[in-house]
Amino acid sequence: MTAMSRIRSFAAAAAFVILGVVAALPASAEVRIDITRGQMKPLPIAIPEFAGASAQDNRVGADIARVVSADLERSGLFKPIDPKAFIQNAASLQAGPRFPDWKAINAEALVSGKIESGADGRIRVEFRLWDVFNEAYMTGWTLSASPADWRRLSHKVADAIYKRVTGEDGYFDTQIVYIAESGPKNDRKKRLSIMDQDGENHRFLTDGSELVLTPRFSPSAREITYLSYFKGVPRVYIFNLDTGRRESLGNFPGMTFAPRFSPDGNKVIFSMAESGNTEIYEMNLLTRQKRQLTYNPAIDTAPSYSPDGQQIVFESDRGGGQQLYVMGADGGNATRISFGDGRYATPVWSPRGDLIAFTKQKGGQFFIGVMRTDGSGERLLAEGFLVEGPTWAPNGRVLSFFRESPSDERGRGQVVRLYTIDLTGVNERVLLTPIDGSDPAWSPLIP
Repeated sequence: MTAMSRIRSFAAAAAFVILGVVAALPASAEVRIDITRGQMKPLPIAIPEFAGASAQDNRVGADIARVVSADLERSGLFKPIDPKAFIQNAASLQAGPRFPDWKAINAEALVSGKIESGADGRIRVEFRLWDVFNEAYMTGWTLSASPADWRRLSHKVADAIYKRVTGEDGYFDTQIVYIAESGPKNDRKKRLSIMDQDGENHRFLTDGSELVLTPRFSPSAREITYLSYFKGVPRVYIFNLDTGRRESLGNFPGMTFAPRFSPDGNKVIFSMAESGNTEIYEMNLLTRQKRQLTYNPAIDTAPSYSPDGQQIVFESDRGGGQQLYVMGADGGNATRISFGDGRYATPVWSPRGDLIAFTKQKGGQFFIGVMRTDGSGERLLAEGFLVEGPTWAPNGRVLSFFRESPSDERGRGQVVRLYTIDLTGVNERVLLTPIDGSDPAWSPLIP
């Protein structure tokens, strides 16, 4: 199967049918994680294999349990219990949990599930979440989908568990687009690439014949805007994941770069350098009319909309150094918000609207940090020789970024890897890619 046919297959198979949702029964002092607190102890959760009626169903059921466990473990909020400790098996669990057996291994939450293949060729997956110590049912549903979508079903189960226990949306049924890098430092081949948030289903979207940079998802998660050097000239493009086609945002007299979609997907905001001056523009994708938003002799770039589309954060050296500013969506009332030591860049507004993530350079080190939208409450979450390019998971609780490190102890060479980190700054994880990776962008939840 070619990369493009896989893209089309993914889009075509994305239909999930909800067959049933079972309402939760009220429970007193139910199991719950408050993710607004700082560092916390992960919740012990038991996730047995999903029981099937056939050997094939059992294999898929085991894979689903493995993916759900991995999703929840990476969040840092859950601690899946080793299946070797389970007393009750998956088959007998279908008749109902024997809660004393799960209390005995200190499970606070329990997932039961089953899978069966239908005559229509689709699989039917059912899951239930239980509060072990209250012996209470918490949530559950039944979904039908193509067998090829078993991984997405797994992510949807993990999202449902995350939401029921934390009270906030999950982020597991998502994708990450990034720049795959290979070759020597002075001749890097950079390809647009995409994968699931856990690194699976990886594929290259471009062949490396043109340098590509700064990919960003549309709100629908079906389009990507990015910068590509076509015949040596940087241009902003839009790539359609369903058709595999790309189109230029337009032919402009200067270089265009740093593109990003508006929250409604109807506009793209970007920077354009012309006659030695860099300003911020937006283009209406329906009318193809562009509008200049900033008028300043300084370098204005890296714009990012607030979730309601009413404000824009961007970086500028108009004050003499590289700092962050917030202005209205019409370009008015630009106000500086960063005042700490060092230089600030690549701001990204949180999907929740409460924070702005940024890259900071100070004293020869780079940092990934967050601050409130008025610039207060700055916190640095990650640091390194070079860390850059934060992007938010759709629930606004986790960030991805890239880190460049020397490849040996003598500081020679370079290794560029993607990472994730939550807002506590404690749960940092490597996001594995087939080759070096930089400049990630996290998708919204996939429709």
